[in-house]
Amino acid sequence: MTNVSQAGPTVADVVVALDGLTGGRITSADGGRNPWVISKDSGIPGKAVTERPGLVWGDSDRPVRRLAVAMTITEHHIELAYASGVDAIVAHHPIADAASSGGVALADYLSLYGVAVLECHEAFHGLHPGMAHLHGHRPFYVNPAYDGVHGLVVMVGRPLPGVTTVGDVLSRLNTGLERALDMRILDGERAARQCADLVDSATAPGMRVLAGALDDPLGEVVLHAFPHTGFGEKQLAQLLAEHRAISTVIFSISAAAPDSAVVASAAARGLNVLVGSSHAAEIFENGLPLAFGLSALLPDVDVVLFRDRVVSIPINSVGTGPLREYGRTMAQEHLLPLAGAVRARAAATTVAATPLSHSEQAS
Repeated sequence: MTNVSQAGPTVADVVVALDGLTGGRITSADGGRNPWVISKDSGIPGKAVTERPGLVWGDSDRPVRRLAVAMTITEHHIELAYASGVDAIVAHHPIADAASSGGVALADYLSLYGVAVLECHEAFHGLHPGMAHLHGHRPFYVNPAYDGVHGLVVMVGRPLPGVTTVGDVLSRLNTGLERALDMRILDGERAARQCADLVDSATAPGMRVLAGALDDPLGEVVLHAFPHTGFGEKQLAQLLAEHRAISTVIFSISAAAPDSAVVASAAARGLNVLVGSSHAAEIFENGLPLAFGLSALLPDVDVVLFRDRVVSIPINSVGTGPLREYGRTMAQEHLLPLAGAVRARAAATTVAATPLSHSEQAS
């Protein structure tokens, strides 16, 4: 148990607990610099972000009675925290101005409600085998920075007892993530909204087989990778050279396209390829172990899980009538006239810029 101040747990105690659960990665220093402070940059101007594990915003001495664990903070989480008495949020993914706070300055929004936020992304990866466990294998090799790239996580493991086929993996995920409950929730909302076309992020990204069949054996060794981290043919070839007994490739958190080069390469080698859980399930895979760990170290703190569920609704099924009418009115009376004026100006500019033909000049 972490050393909690006599006056009750504070944000500082949450930081200490988080540091303990990550094996000291929050306070880790390599040559005076924490190696888990990592910048991510796709080269899109102005969109780079640096993740800095630990306290991002808030007073260290602020009391914490209720603590939330979330995946990616947005204004939804900030508003929910304030409305439900949450004093601090531990986010898995890096936090950024505007992107994590409704388009405004993060400090302004959080200060308004007195909510502290902490983050712990790459510093949390690779600390427990939960992702592999849910997918039915026990890893003997885990690398959170494969090929020298932070965040390019790969795992290589052997199937757990009783998990012998490709279908066993998908069945295990359905049971372990309790997808039947999510389907009942979805069915209930479809009925309430009278909209059969409603879909959600909890159930829409379906688990599936891309190469092989449900009754094909997994084989001796499984490779588990995550396409959104940059995993491709190069990394696949390297891992197959390093672990020659690999017979099945599992993609999870994100999915490889059926016609992608990496899937074609794996299939050509006779490997099974399947898509497991999606990013929408990571709040369970990574968030829930973190939440239970924090609860054990901070027994006087009420720990809750902030789960995201994004719903897709056809616009003509939104609400029961008045809400749709509001949307149409605002578009028709205010937005579409602006679009019409822009088109008219563009047309006039095009006409003025078009040179006259010889016949037009002569007339």
